[in-house]
Amino acid sequence: QVQLVESGGGQVQSGESVTLSCTAPRYNFEYYAISWYRQAPGKEREGVACHGGTVSPGDTTTTVVDSLKGRFSVSRDVSKNLVLLHMKSLRPDDTGVYYCATDLDHGCRPQNLMNGGVGSMHTWGQGTQVTVSS
Repeated sequence: QVQLVESGGGQVQSGESVTLSCTAPRYNFEYYAISWYRQAPGKEREGVACHGGTVSPGDTTTTVVDSLKGRFSVSRDVSKNLVLLHMKSLRPDDTGVYYCATDLDHGCRPQNLMNGGVGSMHTWGQGTQVTVSS
């Protein structure tokens, strides 16, 4: 059974960059779309980005929610079995717990990001905290 593990969180200053990693120990998840979500204190979980599964060499289908485009991006390192969330120009309102998740399908579905993954994701990681100080 696939399990997801996030890493890379921590405390940073406003304006800095952080890259989060998502991996699946002992499981090759390259064919699955991996989505990123975040939840700020006192707020509902929201979708951040998605990287589609790799069916053909060079597949790089990605989606980032409009409000984060230009600052956030997502990539996949197939050789290391990682999906990476790259975050730059971080602001205090980016603070939250960041999760990766999958619905065990190949493609990214925009509605999965828009609804915060409610009722659609099969597997979630435990989350990694990102705290941005002003």
